Amino acid sequence: MTTATSKAIQITHHGGPEVLQLVQRDVDQPGAGEILLRHHAIGLNFIDVYQRSGLYALPLPLQLGMEGAGVVEAVGDGVTHLQVGDRVVYASNPPGSYCERRVMPAAQVCRLPDSISFETGAAMMLKGLTAQYLLKQCLPAQGLQPGDHVLFHAAAGGVGLIACQWARALGLQLIATAGSDEKCQLALANGASHAINYRSQDFAAEVQSITGGQGVKVVYDSVGKDTWEGSLACLRRFGLMVSFGNASGPVPPISLAALAPKGLYVTRPSVFVYAHGRDATQAMADDLFEVVASGKVQIHIAQRYALEEVRAAHEALEARQTTGSTILTL
Repeated sequence: MTTATSKAIQITHHGGPEVLQLVQRDVDQPGAGEILLRHHAIGLNFIDVYQRSGLYALPLPLQLGMEGAGVVEAVGDGVTHLQVGDRVVYASNPPGSYCERRVMPAAQVCRLPDSISFETGAAMMLKGLTAQYLLKQCLPAQGLQPGDHVLFHAAAGGVGLIACQWARALGLQLIATAGSDEKCQLALANGASHAINYRSQDFAAEVQSITGGQGVKVVYDSVGKDTWEGSLACLRRFGLMVSFGNASGPVPPISLAALAPKGLYVTRPSVFVYAHGRDATQAMADDLFEVVASGKVQIHIAQRYALEEVRAAHEALEARQTTGSTILTL
């Protein structure tokens, strides 16, 4: 039985921001294990660009969006952790958050604490869970201890600004890279110990200078192709290269022999490998909620666009004109 209609953003073929279409869709009652959610705010993430462009190809037509916050309007059979009226937040598969209302699996939807607004929830969930698994779970073989240096690329973005603050709270010396002096200052203001403008400086040489020639234990890299070689050069013996994004394009094929001189490790993780079920997702979310509620991590919403302005939002994100988090409003 249809309950309502909903504005939504979908694509019928891959391409640039011009393929994003505003449509009207019927929304059904939730089935077993599902909820009907009315969004108050929607998060924008670079994975949305990858799915739109076809770099991460999914069946078409596709409704985009991995993150949102809102209120539960109906609950399907078997859902016990949520009820009608709950304030909730999520970052989960399948895509589809670019809309007013949606029916979705309930397992990875979490209650949003009253102390955190809908906009903050939508702005932080995917990015915050990403920072959580990177700094707390995706660790070098020797682990991370207070005082250790880590290198974080694109540190003035949504994930980066959360990571800068969280790393400071953990006692880590985070070396940030960004594409302008202004973005470097933003990273420093949010807890980075050092900041490097990769457009005007050789970041690999700067990292060696900062660390006294030792290098870092781990590099967290969402840029991809443009920073790959330099990132490997920044690592110390037995260092870990974490490639978790492709903002400049995918990393080309590599020779494993390139890792041998320093015994390096390489991984290509995803947030959903770590947030793989209800218990794991809730534990990660609780960690995020706690660090945000404590004030140790503040969520910076630097850009707001109406749902109907989603093309402009994607253009700004791809042009690297954004800082912090971007949300779509309703």
